[in-house]
Amino acid sequence: MQPSDPPSAPARRAVPRPPHHRAGSEAPWAGLPAGDRRSITLDRVLGAVGASRAGPPTDADRRGPWRSLAGTVVEGEPAAVLVALFEEDGETRVILTVRSDRLRSHQGEVAFPGGRLDDGEGVVAGALREAFEEVGLDPRLVAVVGELTPMPTRASNTVMTPVVATLDARPGLVPNPGEVERVFDVALSELAADGVFHEEWWAAPGRPASAGFPEGEFPVWFFELAGETVWGATARTLVELICPVLGVPAPPSLRW
Repeated sequence: MQPSDPPSAPARRAVPRPPHHRAGSEAPWAGLPAGDRRSITLDRVLGAVGASRAGPPTDADRRGPWRSLAGTVVEGEPAAVLVALFEEDGETRVILTVRSDRLRSHQGEVAFPGGRLDDGEGVVAGALREAFEEVGLDPRLVAVVGELTPMPTRASNTVMTPVVATLDARPGLVPNPGEVERVFDVALSELAADGVFHEEWWAAPGRPASAGFPEGEFPVWFFELAGETVWGATARTLVELICPVLGVPAPPSLRW
C-alpha cells in the first residue's frame, strides 16, 4: 500500500471581492531602496510611532461616531486589538493570529489578538484580556506604548482600537482552539519587502462616494506572506504602523 499524502492545510475563505474591483497603486514604500526597508529595530519603530502621534485618542474620540472610507457615519460596538511587537535578530516582529472558523465573524482571517470590550472596559484592558484569552499572552510581559487610529469594521459592527505594545523577547503562546486556529509572527521588514503588498480598488453597490474617491470606490490593502492573506482592518493597521517607520506619507485614505 502506498503511503497517503500528508493532510493539506485547511482551505482559507476566499476574499469577498465585489463584482467591480481593479488593481490599485504600488506600496507607499515602493520607492525606497530595499536596504532602507530592512533592519527595522524596535527602537526605530518606537521612535517613529512616537513622533507620528500627537497623543493618545481622547474619550470623545473613542465614542465616535466614526466615518468610513465612504464618508458615512458608522456606529459600532467598541473593540480593541493588541499589536504586540518584539525584536529578534535586529528585526521587529508582530504577532498575528488566524481566526477560528467557529467564530461568528471574520472566520479564517488573519487578525491581531483582540475582540469586543466588556461593559465599562477600557481599550488597553480589553486588548490585554483578549490576548490572554486567545493566545495565552501573559499581560505582565506586555508594555503598552500607545494607540493607533480607531477604525470601523463593518462585518462585525465594531469600532476597533489598535493598542501598540512591546515584549522583551519572543513569548511562548498557545492558541485557544475555540477562537484561534494558529498564531504566528512576521517581521515588519517582511511586510515591506517587494511583492508582498498590493492595493485594490473596490466599488460596492449603494455605497456613497466621498470627496477624492471616484464613483464610490475605496482602497483595500493586502499583504501576502506566511501562506496567508492579510487584509481588511488588520492590513490598514499595519500600513499605519509601517509608513512612519519607513518615513513615507500615509495614503490619503488613512487620514480620516
